[in-house]
Amino acid sequence: MTPQKSRNPQSSPQGTQVVSRIAAILQAVASGESAGSTAAIAHRTGLTRPTAHRLLAALGAEGFVDRTEDGNWALGPELHILGTVAAQRYPAQDLATPCLQRLAEATGESAFFSARRGNEVICLARVEGAFPVRSHVLYEGLRLPLGVASAGLAILGHLPPDQLETALADTREERTRLGPQHDDAHVRSLVAQVREDGWSLNPGRIVEGSWGMAAAVFDATGQPRYALSLTGIEPRFTAERRPRLGAALLDQAHRLSTALRAGATTV
Repeated sequence: MTPQKSRNPQSSPQGTQVVSRIAAILQAVASGESAGSTAAIAHRTGLTRPTAHRLLAALGAEGFVDRTEDGNWALGPELHILGTVAAQRYPAQDLATPCLQRLAEATGESAFFSARRGNEVICLARVEGAFPVRSHVLYEGLRLPLGVASAGLAILGHLPPDQLETALADTREERTRLGPQHDDAHVRSLVAQVREDGWSLNPGRIVEGSWGMAAAVFDATGQPRYALSLTGIEPRFTAERRPRLGAALLDQAHRLSTALRAGATTV
């Protein structure tokens, strides 16, 4: 599945257009499950191929992207350095790692940690479960609108009504492009289920047969800013098994939320 563009770099004001384009380029490189070609990155960003190539070359000269042996593009060492420094301000991902490990070990499914940024949910980390058949819909760097995957549904389910309505309005166009199963009526139905169960369910809405469940994680201010999720094939998410998976997600989400609220260094 191709991630949706988070912005149109062509529509930015003249003075900020180059910054917007560079941001779009870096996000496109990061959002590919593997390194991407110049043509693929141009398609994801809506830029012309010559413009994308020129920006990629300039970013490569500064170490922000690298050219791989097969001629594709990947994130470069300078971003790793900046990310390492920035990570000190955002401890949630490090704290989430043991939670993901416990979820994967307890359930056999692939476990993911995602964060909300504006109207998107970004997959940041995963730990593979032991079950040999896996769903590969989610991967690190993937950006999806709120309300599409289980992580975004879990977050929406804990927003107050006014914020929910704003999020639905702001993501409507992107969700519509992904298919009728992501329209407001379907999202509202799944959000209502989150408010009843505490956890969300994505019954194969992105890729048929690939199911997911998630629980929201709250930051130090009490806002639903992150989510822990499990994904796998449909037979692994039976009605009998879902309550157990949901309980495991809620337990780890509570532990992570508590640690973030307390400023802890371990979970």
